[in-house]
Amino acid sequence: MEAGLLTVVLGAVMVQVHAASRDLDLQKIAGFWREVGVASSQNLALKTPKRLEALFLSLSGRELTVKVAYNSSGSCETEEIVGSEIDVSGTFVFPGHREIHVIDTDYEQYAVLRLSLLWQGKDYRVLKYFTRSLEDEYGTGFRRFRDLTADVGLYLLARHGRCAKLLKEGLI
Repeated sequence: MEAGLLTVVLGAVMVQVHAASRDLDLQKIAGFWREVGVASSQNLALKTPKRLEALFLSLSGRELTVKVAYNSSGSCETEEIVGSEIDVSGTFVFPGHREIHVIDTDYEQYAVLRLSLLWQGKDYRVLKYFTRSLEDEYGTGFRRFRDLTADVGLYLLARHGRCAKLLKEGLI
């Protein structure tokens, strides 16, 4: 798997609802999300020349389409991957032994996602923090993300990029 696709995989990942007693409202999770933070015990996300900036999630039935915008050496690129929901809590599976689980979200401002990926015979898990805003990085969800990742390590924070802005405006 090349580094660019790996970035897409890492960016498009995981989401399991924080409150197990409630189901994820798929219609509310759809839309634009800008990546603000990444936490992992592996530094795999740092080894790729393609840096994820934002996602646009859309739903059709039980399928989740993830349009990913990333910066590749200064150029904006997009890629789409389609996953299928496997249960009502918002777990999605994607080709290549990948899963996305929503850990926590308020739907309007932030989402904390967990990516699970089997790559080169190894299991990888990455937590990601996303906001709906192009500018607000440290809102209510950031404290939750920081608490969830206190023992994991934080690798990226608040990359401002034109690729995220172009995706939000529907220009890419």
